Amino acid sequence: MAYILSVFAVRNLLVLSLALNVSLVLRVLLLHDSQDGSFNGFFFAEQKEEALATKITRLSSSVSPSSSSLTMAQGDEDRVINLDHGDPTMYESYWQKKGDETTVVIPGWQFMSYFSDATRLCWFLEPEFAKQIVRLHNVVGNAVTEKRHIVVGTGSTQLFQAALYALSPCAEAEPISVVSAAPYYSSYPLITDCLKSRLYKWAGDARSFSKNGPYIELVTSPNNPDGFARRSVVNGSEGILIHDLAYYWPQYTPISSPANYDLMLFTVSKSTGHAGMRIGWALVKDEDVARKMTKYIEINTIGVSKDSQVRAAKVLKVISDNSEGPNEGDSFFEFSYRVMAKRWKQLREAVQQSGLFSVSDFPPQLCMFLNRVFEPQPAFAWIKCEGDIEDCESFLRGKKILTRGGKHFGVSPKYVRISMLDRDKNYETFVRRLSTIRS
Repeated sequence: MAYILSVFAVRNLLVLSLALNVSLVLRVLLLHDSQDGSFNGFFFAEQKEEALATKITRLSSSVSPSSSSLTMAQGDEDRVINLDHGDPTMYESYWQKKGDETTVVIPGWQFMSYFSDATRLCWFLEPEFAKQIVRLHNVVGNAVTEKRHIVVGTGSTQLFQAALYALSPCAEAEPISVVSAAPYYSSYPLITDCLKSRLYKWAGDARSFSKNGPYIELVTSPNNPDGFARRSVVNGSEGILIHDLAYYWPQYTPISSPANYDLMLFTVSKSTGHAGMRIGWALVKDEDVARKMTKYIEINTIGVSKDSQVRAAKVLKVISDNSEGPNEGDSFFEFSYRVMAKRWKQLREAVQQSGLFSVSDFPPQLCMFLNRVFEPQPAFAWIKCEGDIEDCESFLRGKKILTRGGKHFGVSPKYVRISMLDRDKNYETFVRRLSTIRS
């Protein structure tokens, strides 16, 4: 009982202390009120809030747009901007506006089998996805699809590996050389040599390759990282070509004619922005090569996700529908073209303001799909640090901008590759910061 009374007494003292403190605060407020001519504490508080709101409004109206931008820049000053990867999040805003147009509902019982169509050469290729691939290429006019076999893969990376497997001669005493003209895609050496295959091996820059015998040359056009159109450069009679056309779409470069090569690689990640689907496809002229590529994917992953193929088919269909429909101005490629054009304009202005960097110029061409003349506006910017800056990647890292240096692409470290496909906020922060770099 004594314990309870003691606790009760302590609680009473705490409550009493709190009441006294509150009373003291109210006294001070009321005293202050009387000095300002008010007679009620709550009325005084309302008056003060209104006065404060008025002051904030006046202050905001007196601030110029340039000082607002400066404030935003100062707020982003310490944030690291990662533009090393080509993660195509730029496209999120477009697909958000499309709402349920690309929504796919898959019942739990559907697509349970390994097989999509056992009669097809590529037996795990979903028929609807194959249909929409052909349709989109015909709409855009960027690739010949007639008399081609379609092989689907888990992104173009798996298709590249499948192509190396299919094209490498088995009877050779040593691995076939794989080359690409520098600056080449930084992942080519890693992908080629990761398995330490006895069938093929990375042999470096195609421009300096002079070995006799068969070889595989990778031709990326438009090129990653520098954005230029490419052709094969090795002058050999036993060469086998793989054309990586991931960026041959009208938001990145004018479509002058349908690509017509023996083996062409495409990917959803860069054409529509859906990198997370992990879907790519190859257009293959030779049946035996297509069959070997299919076999490689069968051994590697026993096919490709049907769920991803169905979702990709829906996205491609929406793009084709909008490109052919009455609202062409709202089409995916029109939106993407405008965004890329704006970003490249911002980048060139930032480079000019800074004076420490240079970026490539491209000759304008007529795009048969968009029916307009424009300069290529690649998915990556290939930037050079001028003057005494020898390691551009390290220099920009010091400015909290993460990029991928030229050494990864087989060239000088004075160059860096910067993704142009990040979200608006990150990209705008980047160009603003780049424009202010002086040393």
